[in-house]
Amino acid sequence: MKGMRRYTRFIMYLTIAVLINLISLNLFFRIDLTRNKRYSLSPLSKRVVSTLSEPLTIKVFFTKNLPAPYNNIERYLRDLLEEYADAGSRYFNYRFYSVSKGEGATEEEIRKNQRLAEDYGIYPVQIQHIEHDQLKFQNAYMGMVFIHGDLIEKIPAITSTDGLEYRITSTIERMNNKISALINLKEDIKVKLFLSSSLSIVGPYMNLTGLNRLPDELKRVVERLNAKNYGRLSFIHLDPTKDSSLDKEAEQYDILKLQWRDFTDSHGRRITHGYGYAGIVVEYGDKSETIPLIQIVRLPIFGTQYSLVDIDTIEESINGVIDGLIEANERIGYLVDHGTLEMPVTGFMNRIESHPDSISRFIDFLSRSYSVKEVRLDEGIPEGIKTLIIAGPKDEFTDYELFQIDQFLMKGRSLAIFLDPFKEEMPPMHERNPYIQAQPSYKPVKTGLERLLEHYGLKVRNSYVLDENCYKQRTRTRLGFSERNIYFAPLIKDDAINHDLDYLKDIKGLIMLKASPVMIDEERIKNNGLKAQLLFSSSDKSWEMSERVDLNPLFLQPPASDDDKKSYPMAYMVEGRFKSFFADRPIPVKEDSDSNKKEGKKTKGPEVQTEGEVIKLSRPAKIFLIGTSEILKNSVIDEDGSQPNSVFVLNVIDYLNGRDSYIEMRGKTELFNPLRETTPAVKATIKAINIAGLPVLVIISGMVVWFRRSSRKRAIKERFSR
Repeated sequence: MKGMRRYTRFIMYLTIAVLINLISLNLFFRIDLTRNKRYSLSPLSKRVVSTLSEPLTIKVFFTKNLPAPYNNIERYLRDLLEEYADAGSRYFNYRFYSVSKGEGATEEEIRKNQRLAEDYGIYPVQIQHIEHDQLKFQNAYMGMVFIHGDLIEKIPAITSTDGLEYRITSTIERMNNKISALINLKEDIKVKLFLSSSLSIVGPYMNLTGLNRLPDELKRVVERLNAKNYGRLSFIHLDPTKDSSLDKEAEQYDILKLQWRDFTDSHGRRITHGYGYAGIVVEYGDKSETIPLIQIVRLPIFGTQYSLVDIDTIEESINGVIDGLIEANERIGYLVDHGTLEMPVTGFMNRIESHPDSISRFIDFLSRSYSVKEVRLDEGIPEGIKTLIIAGPKDEFTDYELFQIDQFLMKGRSLAIFLDPFKEEMPPMHERNPYIQAQPSYKPVKTGLERLLEHYGLKVRNSYVLDENCYKQRTRTRLGFSERNIYFAPLIKDDAINHDLDYLKDIKGLIMLKASPVMIDEERIKNNGLKAQLLFSSSDKSWEMSERVDLNPLFLQPPASDDDKKSYPMAYMVEGRFKSFFADRPIPVKEDSDSNKKEGKKTKGPEVQTEGEVIKLSRPAKIFLIGTSEILKNSVIDEDGSQPNSVFVLNVIDYLNGRDSYIEMRGKTELFNPLRETTPAVKATIKAINIAGLPVLVIISGMVVWFRRSSRKRAIKERFSR
């Protein structure tokens, strides 16, 4: 009877355990105990998927049973999409496709799914791993496709979980915005192909084959794009050779023009002189973008080489240009004149330059969430831009150009200013000593923008901040490796960062490069009712270099006395209602054109007086100021945009545009989390505890147990001895 009762109890416990597991498959919950809620959806993600107005389908092509560290990506992605599905409406759907063996699918189904993935532009990527002490390579599908209405977007390779939620949410929001913009278009978007038939004569001699097929191929491209853009594209083929009146229109769009003289080919055939145009214009209303058709490369030995841009690349370029023209995303202005850092041409074959001095990564990250607009002050600052970026200007601004920047701020807009204190200039080749490495000279930068900033209460000194707490460069020597202090690359540690600001709270460290101190006029800031927030400072082991600037690490040494060292403020954010620089000054006059200057022409007309032309007090606005533009370059911005410097720059731009929810979501990708700095005595104490603490604890525990056993034995002995 007892045995029967025992078996019955066991079967009941087993049944309860099975039922609990079955219930948990459908009714489950998770608690995210991480500080930045890394494994929970942000409020922005929940809002984006819950407000979908049309079906959104996500197709995931991911190889199973991958080696570490890729084995957890697929599991994380499943959990993340399940979170989206719980927060989303009935319009959100997702599906995983079997693309590898061992997933319960037949070989025919696997091949069919692989072809489907490649049709969407998802191709296997090569990953490497170590197995049995051998380096092995494996091809794996690791991508996903978003289908929303007629729009298709993709993430071709997911090699890390870092920032995955940010990429998914921003893609969904961008597609949703694009659909709304396409539906509300007042007219079609025109795709104009300017291609002169005369080029087919000289094309074979320039390695430009296939020009005759290009109109039909581009027409098919537009038809494919029409399927993704609600049929709002129209294709037009224009041949300036047959219609000479198109020459002027082609020149207005800056279409590439090729000219050639009379020549005789190798077969003795005579080719007469001529010219031709080749290029694509995407136009909507009074806005247009030009996409090159021919790539030109000038090589020192082989001369000028010509090649046609790949048709698939043209399709991607047109699709990217459409987003900017219809303003599917918020617009950000980037000043491209006055010697600022050169903005890469992302429209040309959609290739991103990888040179360390390029800012292509920064622009690429901005383009994922914003529509980046080139701004030239001689043409005016376009309406609709919320933030203007001025990065490393070197040329002087006229009063009229300063007036435009001032009035842009007065409208309640934001300025992100990255000022360099010096302009580096290398000596001409004829002045260089062939036996000595040429060193640049440093000339103070004076653009006139300083007057504007000083009026607002801000100033950038013409000096570099050098710091003993700096980046250390490892160099190989004959004896091994050695470290060299790069004093002009200060390390900004956690305790020097203002964590009271939401866009800095998850940043634990930064590295500056060729930066100068940023000062504020506290009295002017206070009198104008502005709020100035210091973002971060250098360490108290810093000093300034302002005269006889030489950044050669071999000749840089810290000052001998600590009295010459102190902490310097490196960046400020100023907010409030600014008083116009031109409030009590006459309105600057735009300079006349060169032709009017030469001929001394004056415009005749009545004298007109105007009121309200100058906004004297701004709406609530923001200015971000830092004394370097080097932090925008590829040498500092990482490829994934997950390192502290990248997160800092992108957070600042989002804050200036009032997109705090994106800052919160980006904070989940925090990777750099250093240990807190402490004194050598504390380090030694902790080390001693770690080394000797456990053995001592074991000994003490053993002595306690031995003492208790001895006491128990004595007690038993005394009890029975009586």
